[in-house]
Amino acid sequence: MDDRTYTAEAEPGTTATIAGWVHEVRDLGGIAFVIVRDATGRIQVKVEKGEIDEELETLATEVTRESVVQVTGPVEEEERAPTGVEMTIDEFEVVAEAEPELPLDPSGKVDADLSTRLDNRTLDTRKPEVRAIFEIRSTVLEAVREEFRTLHCTEITTPKIVATGTEGGTELFPITYFGQEAFMNQSPQLFKQLASGGGFERVFEIGPIFRAEEHNTPRHLNEATSIDFEGAFCDAPDAMDVAESIVSAAYEAVAEQNEAELEQLGLAEEFAAPESDFPRLTYEEALERVNATGELDEQLVWGDDLSTEAERALGDAVGEHYFITNWPSEVKPFYIKDTDEDPQESTGFDLMHPEMELVSGGQREHRHDALVEGFEQQGLDPAQFEYYTKMFKYGMPPHAGFGLGGERLVMTMLDLDNIRETVLFPRDRQRLSP
Repeated sequence: MDDRTYTAEAEPGTTATIAGWVHEVRDLGGIAFVIVRDATGRIQVKVEKGEIDEELETLATEVTRESVVQVTGPVEEEERAPTGVEMTIDEFEVVAEAEPELPLDPSGKVDADLSTRLDNRTLDTRKPEVRAIFEIRSTVLEAVREEFRTLHCTEITTPKIVATGTEGGTELFPITYFGQEAFMNQSPQLFKQLASGGGFERVFEIGPIFRAEEHNTPRHLNEATSIDFEGAFCDAPDAMDVAESIVSAAYEAVAEQNEAELEQLGLAEEFAAPESDFPRLTYEEALERVNATGELDEQLVWGDDLSTEAERALGDAVGEHYFITNWPSEVKPFYIKDTDEDPQESTGFDLMHPEMELVSGGQREHRHDALVEGFEQQGLDPAQFEYYTKMFKYGMPPHAGFGLGGERLVMTMLDLDNIRETVLFPRDRQRLSP
């Protein structure tokens, strides 16, 4: 529609053609108002009964909520209107009529539970506060890409259908691939390492990952968006610097570009980018701080993973984004390099929000024989990964990287209760449609 005017741009003293959804019809007897909504906002359309064509009057006053309409008419100042302007009708067309009974109320006057909202996501995202989440998510992904490019990274795409899992046979979705067994990829990990050693040096990818994990919690998904980095001639501290830079850039972009959306979500006053130089605690220091809180029933010991309760206790104690470094080798994947000082201690790190883990990363084992030994120690067959391991015979540089959960980043940034709020059409153990 070349002649269409967005509602936010309708100027008094002009004749405009707007198109959008009927948000509400208010019939006050001798006069009625049709509130029309588009992506930029709402505008009031005045229907003076007896003053316009009877057919137009009937169309405008009897149109159902959420019907798609196109309206042409003069725009006038009206301080009593919600946006200070209103239109009168020269032309009124119902482009697509909505059924009178809606499965949820896009006006937000009647609440719906999350399951109903996800079942009817197209209606749900017509609510400004829901759409605000996805406008912010879009800003986050754009800012992340720009920051990676500033850091001289090349964007790559890697296969999502693979012959073997990144971490072996657990949490895999099997599929049939032309008569062969294949899997949906858990992570671009192995491929981004190969690309990093292929002359690009610094690479990144933003794409889907698939994990058939049993968890069905407000922070877990079975299809998620992973923001991945891998850098040749980088060690773990270098990769942590990149992760911190990426997270900070995302916050800064949202603060700068999404003031209206933050206002819609009630976050405008309190939203702020995290301060630089995130604290870096060793795993051992993290255990000590968790145990010192007294929040857990049992004290943590070396080799324990951090439970959700432990993460929250530590997050409350630290009070900001922070890293946990030098994890035990036994709890990190085979491709994570051990420290030179202690083979029981890895170069693996996690970046934590006070509420949960956002990033897992570390320096990778770049020596062929040590890499193969790591496979064997974790009960994996190196022969199944020959496409990967053989490349380490041909001059693989030291390298490090991470994977950042895109949905977790947005969830924690906006203080949302459920990660499904950050996904248009989420996939979890109960949801395969829409």
